Amino acid sequence: MSLLLVRRIVQLLVGLFLYGFSIGMMIRAGIGVSPWDVLGQGVSVQSGIPFGLTTNLIGLAVLLLWIPIRQKPGVGTVLNVLLVGPSAEVGLAVIPQQTVLWVQILLFTGGLVLLAVATGLYIGARMGPGPRDGLMTGMHKRWGWPIWAVRTGIEVSVLAIGWALGGTVGVGTVAFALFVGPLVNLTLPRLRIPEKPGEPRLDGQTAPSGAVP
Repeated sequence: MSLLLVRRIVQLLVGLFLYGFSIGMMIRAGIGVSPWDVLGQGVSVQSGIPFGLTTNLIGLAVLLLWIPIRQKPGVGTVLNVLLVGPSAEVGLAVIPQQTVLWVQILLFTGGLVLLAVATGLYIGARMGPGPRDGLMTGMHKRWGWPIWAVRTGIEVSVLAIGWALGGTVGVGTVAFALFVGPLVNLTLPRLRIPEKPGEPRLDGQTAPSGAVP
């Protein structure tokens, strides 16, 4: 196994763990979470299933939506479904619920920044997108809809369903929607591992003819 492949695997695993942990931070902050986590909370409230497990189940359900848009999963996609939920549970287990406003703001901000770094790490490993990111890019490729329109439509729909099911919506939800994109735009180019000739392709995609794998 090459050192480059080891680096990609380690970066993927660290990124996925930090991604889930950052979700736990934002939930414990108590001022709002991402639209997908609002949905996870809502499903958990209605079903009694632990939040981490609902995150995994929603990820699996989203993967089924990849079929009609012809999106292919990679190694990172499968690990995303398996690891983000449990790592979110770790965050929820070690971080107490916060009620002091300045601590809530600080914890949420730290969680949001950590999530952006984690996203850059796991996507930058180039081993396949997570279910939610893959749904967005797959719809864009399949029908040519603008990325911003696809992302906005998905986020608004997910938020509405999660809120109706009893998920928590707050100022943090709005902050997430406004700032996660610009933050990821900063982290992803800096954390993306450059492609090298001859390296294995593990993102589920097929390299174009004559392209570097």
